[in-house]
Amino acid sequence: MRVEKLRQAYDIDIQTVHFPLHPDTPLDGQSLEQLFAGRDVDLDAMYEGMKARMDEEGLPYGKRTHTYNSRLAQELGKWADTQAGGDAIHMKLYEAYFVDGRNIGDVDLLVEIAKGVGLDGAAAREVLEKRTFEAAIDADWEKSRQYGVTGVPTYVADAKGVVGAQPYEVLTQLMDAAGASKRS
Repeated sequence: MRVEKLRQAYDIDIQTVHFPLHPDTPLDGQSLEQLFAGRDVDLDAMYEGMKARMDEEGLPYGKRTHTYNSRLAQELGKWADTQAGGDAIHMKLYEAYFVDGRNIGDVDLLVEIAKGVGLDGAAAREVLEKRTFEAAIDADWEKSRQYGVTGVPTYVADAKGVVGAQPYEVLTQLMDAAGASKRS
């Protein structure tokens, strides 16, 4: 993945800042037809374009029919980042949503995913039920607004940013423009 290549090539600290993509999505989700109603979106063409980009990255990508509210998954991911080995949850959340089309707003599914990457399931459930990382995600969403983020992924370095699945060369140009030190 491009981000891992950047991490190996540059002495940088990469942080995930969450973004409220479709935050009004109901907890039980909605069909893609409902989400894009009246917007003249060709869902098959959109899928094919995303599938091609994910194939370039070596990432699996399934044909989803629904979108789900990702707020709780973001809170769980933020908590997981504080746990040893917790970074593994991000790929599992990606797979659950983008490959398997599962509802990542469902607490039981999120706990299952946390346990599947070796995290404490009871602690994960407590984080989700008590919403202990709600303020952290609120702060991320505010930072996203301040940066002017309009889509994902967005890469920001030294207050400069690029939006979308960019070629690796564009990301290295961003790092160089920000003065990031290259690893030897």
